[in-house]
Amino acid sequence: MNEMARWPMTGDVVLVPTMGALHEGHRELIRTGKTLAKEEGTLIVSIYVNPTQFNDTEDFKSYPKTFEQDYELCREEDVDLIFYPSDSEMYSGRESVSVTEKKLTQHLCGATRQGHFDGVCSVVTKLFNIIKPTTAVFGKKDYQQLAIIKQLVSDLNFSIEIIGAETTREQDGLAISSRNRFLSTEERKQSSAIHEALVAMTLNPEKQCSELITLGKSIIESEAPLSRIDYLEIVDRQTMEPIQTIDRPALAAVAIFLGNTRLIDNIEINSL
Repeated sequence: MNEMARWPMTGDVVLVPTMGALHEGHRELIRTGKTLAKEEGTLIVSIYVNPTQFNDTEDFKSYPKTFEQDYELCREEDVDLIFYPSDSEMYSGRESVSVTEKKLTQHLCGATRQGHFDGVCSVVTKLFNIIKPTTAVFGKKDYQQLAIIKQLVSDLNFSIEIIGAETTREQDGLAISSRNRFLSTEERKQSSAIHEALVAMTLNPEKQCSELITLGKSIIESEAPLSRIDYLEIVDRQTMEPIQTIDRPALAAVAIFLGNTRLIDNIEINSL
């Protein structure tokens, strides 16, 4: 932590927050950050598996920790600094203050993962205060998180620009995720139905959200029989609240379980 404060920063400071287990999706986030930092700026990647955003102890314990590989990827992408704090540096154990968002967390992952976004908001606030970036890059794969971080920056008066980077996908459309490694061969094969359903919902001219949701669920249920849908909703992209008709910028968002692995994805739907 003290080393972070003493590090000589130059130009714009761009932060790419991660929980490690870096993959090609993270590589694209880092490359976006490198472009934003330019030659004279400082690109920082934080790697911290934040315990307060897990509402499942076993999920936290099983989350992959691959620092040596993460370090190599950061070296390949010419990252200037890796911020890799310990739990004791991030949490004293005597905390009585946290950061809570009360509107954007009412649906999607906020509704099914109680306390998750409180942990996200608190740790991101800590990272912003420690690193003091001018810009931070978050992926659109977790669109709700991106919306919440933008709100956090606005409400708490951080002078930080938040950039949303597009989701990086496998050839069959599956969003690249650290959790994909936990899928069995058959689960991985069926996982392509997630993106297939979202694309079908986007291309369909139907404007009634209930009809589009029924279409998406039917594709997932038929193409991925091993799956269990946690949610499939269409929401306003700004408020994250469900809508009835595609009459504004919308987001089709889904979370499913394949075995014990929970996967999320989304796709933007634009009104005509």
